[in-house]
Amino acid sequence: MIRLTKKLQHNEVESTEVSSHLSLPIDIRVRSRAKVQLDDGREAGLFLPRGQLLRGGDVLKSEEGLLVEVIAAPETVSTATTDDPLLLLKAAYHLGNRHVPLQVEQGFVRYRHDHILDDMLIQMGLDVHVSDEAFEPEAGAYQQQGHSHHSHSHAH
Repeated sequence: MIRLTKKLQHNEVESTEVSSHLSLPIDIRVRSRAKVQLDDGREAGLFLPRGQLLRGGDVLKSEEGLLVEVIAAPETVSTATTDDPLLLLKAAYHLGNRHVPLQVEQGFVRYRHDHILDDMLIQMGLDVHVSDEAFEPEAGAYQQQGHSHHSHSHAH
């Protein structure tokens, strides 16, 4: 099995050096340990430091030096759009209040398809379309790089 153990920085690799691809949904791209299958059928395993979120375009390196590009696999998602920035902000607030992983872009928000959430946003006045797309939610709790853990007490 190919052991993928390091995520390279984008400036560390040329696209011509990539020899394989790995299409993964977000559920796997947030994990540091997983058994996966490269797009060419070879078995591989993720053995990455904890707290790293994999994005489409990231490059992983195996112990043997194999370079593998991560592809954000298409997933069934709902994309809510509006020309009204305040309405889009309210939609993001209500989805965030439900702890929904959310991709936020100019003019739209995207989340894993859920007909109840779709109905809520339609009632708010947004247009909602269901499709199979790459899902790249905000890192939020998925990514903890740059965050130091420390303990302290508070008087309440």
